[in-house]
Amino acid sequence: MPASVGFQCPECVSEGRKNVRPAKTMYGGNLRRGGIDATRVLIGINVVAFILTAVNGAGVLSGSTGTSSAYDRFALRPTDVASGEWYRLITSMFLHFGILHIAFNMWALLVIGTPLEQMLGRARYVALYFLSGIGGGLLSMALGPMDETAAGASGAVFGLFGAFYVITRRRGLETGPIVGLIAINLVFSFTFSGIDWRGHVGGLIVGSVVAFAFAAARPGPRRDQMQAAACVIIAVLLAASGFGAAAHIKSECKTTTSRSVVASCFDSGLPTQFG
Repeated sequence: MPASVGFQCPECVSEGRKNVRPAKTMYGGNLRRGGIDATRVLIGINVVAFILTAVNGAGVLSGSTGTSSAYDRFALRPTDVASGEWYRLITSMFLHFGILHIAFNMWALLVIGTPLEQMLGRARYVALYFLSGIGGGLLSMALGPMDETAAGASGAVFGLFGAFYVITRRRGLETGPIVGLIAINLVFSFTFSGIDWRGHVGGLIVGSVVAFAFAAARPGPRRDQMQAAACVIIAVLLAASGFGAAAHIKSECKTTTSRSVVASCFDSGLPTQFG
C-alpha cells in the first residue's frame, strides 16, 4: 500500500488506526460521516404512520381522530395506559390528526432536530427525543381528561426546543430565536382548543433537563457513563410518575360521576362505580 514515504502493509495501517481516537461531537457522541440521520428516520416513521392512518379511514384533512382503528389501538388514552397499555406512550408519538398537525411537527423536527443531532450524536439525540415524548405523554395522562385521546410528536419536539435553548445558552450563543419559537408555540398551546398543552409542557421540561445533564457532564473518560446514568435516573423518575398517574386514574374511575369517563374506564377494563 503506497504511503507518504515508501510503502506500508495493510496490517500495519489497520493496527495504526486502532490508536486513532474517533472524532467526537461537542457532547461526546460519535461523529458520523455519511449514513442515515436519526432525524430523517424519525420523520420517515411519522410519515409512514400518517399515510397508514389516512388510508385506514382517518383521511388527510381530518382535524379530529377520524375513524382509523390505529387511534383506538395506539393513541394515548389515560385509562388505557393505566390499565397496562404503557406502549401507547411511545406509539402515540408517531400518530397525527391531519396534514397540518404532522406538517408542523415534521418541519420543527427537521429544523431543530438536525443541528441537535449533530451536536449530541445519534444515541444521545434519540434518548432525548424519546424521553421528552414520554414525559409529555405522562403529563398529559396525569393532568388531562381521562377520556381524551391524544397523539402527536409535539411532546418530543418541544423537548428538542428546550434542549436547543439549554445548549445554546450554555455555549453563550444567541437564544432569542429559540425563546421566541417556544413562546409562540406555548401561546398557541394555551389559546386554541384541541391542543394538549400538557404534552407540550411535559416534553419541554424533560427535554431541558436531559440537555442540561448532557451539557453539564465534563469532557473526560467518564462523561459517557455520567450522561447515561443521568438518562437512567430521568427514566426512573418518569416511570415513577407514570405509576403514580395510573394509581390516580384507577382511583378516579371508582368515584367518578361522569358518564363519558365511566365509559372510558369500562372500555379499558378498570373498576368503575357509577350510581
